[in-house]
Amino acid sequence: MTEPVRIVAYDAAWPERFEEERAALEEAIGPWVTGGVHHVGSTAVPGLAAKPVIDILVGVEGLEESLLSFERLVALDYLYSPYRHEEMHWFVKPDPNHRTHQLHLVPTDSPRFRMELRFRDVLRGDPALAGEYAALKAELAERFENDREGYTKAKTAFVTRVLLGG
Repeated sequence: MTEPVRIVAYDAAWPERFEEERAALEEAIGPWVTGGVHHVGSTAVPGLAAKPVIDILVGVEGLEESLLSFERLVALDYLYSPYRHEEMHWFVKPDPNHRTHQLHLVPTDSPRFRMELRFRDVLRGDPALAGEYAALKAELAERFENDREGYTKAKTAFVTRVLLGG
């Protein structure tokens, strides 16, 4: 059984937790990192309520090349979880049913890589928009408490609007 969708108040420790993980990742998989290790998702936006899961975006040259990093990620207690495998390698820590971290290995030349960074940056720069997103997430967390995929899909229109600048 998967964990219910739970939104919590912003935790000032999230950036610190990311920085600790970034250091470990850069040491372990540095040879495959071509586009940096980035804190993304709601935990990367100061003041924004979020699921308490640190989302990490790693820019890689390509999906095929980054397969060689898997063994080192397993040594850091990441578990590969096939999800949107045509656009990224997705890992969770410690497991899919109880996540503290989500790691996305994404080619730097892909739309997904650019969109993840843009969405984070727009929310960081617009507190009113971040507040609107927080309200939406709270509503959706109630509606989709036991359906993570439904929760994610229900945010799509908002995310698209932000990415298109509207």
